[in-house]
Amino acid sequence: MAYIGKNPADSFISFVKQDFSVSATTSYTLDNAVTNQNEIALFINHVRQEPTTAYTASGTSLTLTSATASGDDMYCVYLGMAKQTVNPSDGSVGASQLASDAVTAAKLNDDIISGTTALASEPDDTDEFLVSDAGTLKRIDYSLIKGGGITEADMWNKRDSDQSISGDTTTTVTGWTRVTGTAFGKLGTGLSYNSSDGVFSFPSTGYYLIGCSLTFRDNANNSYMSNQIHTTTNNSSYGVVAMATQFQTADGSTNLFTSAYTQYLLDVTDTSNVKFKIRVFGQSAFEVDVDTDRASCFITSVRLGDT
Repeated sequence: MAYIGKNPADSFISFVKQDFSVSATTSYTLDNAVTNQNEIALFINHVRQEPTTAYTASGTSLTLTSATASGDDMYCVYLGMAKQTVNPSDGSVGASQLASDAVTAAKLNDDIISGTTALASEPDDTDEFLVSDAGTLKRIDYSLIKGGGITEADMWNKRDSDQSISGDTTTTVTGWTRVTGTAFGKLGTGLSYNSSDGVFSFPSTGYYLIGCSLTFRDNANNSYMSNQIHTTTNNSSYGVVAMATQFQTADGSTNLFTSAYTQYLLDVTDTSNVKFKIRVFGQSAFEVDVDTDRASCFITSVRLGDT
């Protein structure tokens, strides 16, 4: 048989039937709302009743012209509620056929995640996850939630030659090179160093723990020497933020050695402007003493997390 439009899916059709608990009354309640009495076929004692003449209906109210007796058998068939009794064909149900919030967790298979291909490496920053934001389902990029773990760790040392420091003068320590010793491990990009002014800059923003250890040599003078971390937030003006001081007491020796270690937790909010350098000060002349075989003067930098 030909059809105008899309052919109907193969199916069986059944009509909804309602049985009534009968009593001596003319008023009954329908299980399903109707527009008027013509949408149901009413049977009393298996005899079909005439719409309008024997009964009227509107919404869920059914009104009889004559009251039934308590022993009567009464039922109706909803003519306007034909229901398809087979499943829809494969691929025939789309998003537009589903009501909002119709799919619940109870209808999801337990293997909805475990049954899919597992990600074998760390997600890309643009990979997305689903989260519930106060009950509203949203997606979020991995870059916003990954956190955790150290991504930058670096170490530099001064091994080229000793550096002579004049007394009563704050001097920048120079001649730094990245450590290349046995089993040395640098994590991430690491610091950048400007050998012309002794300034270190950072590869990315974040909280960095900076540490510096220096070895001093004083030639028999009673004096103090300090190891200082100086920082800037405008790529111009530097100020001391951390300092370790050692006092050297003369004992007649011409080679008195001491060391000082200091550290500082720096919030790097702008890699173009937030930088640091190592400076020293002594009451009298001394030397920053290096060991060409090992890192006796060194700087460490570890990124602890996002700013």
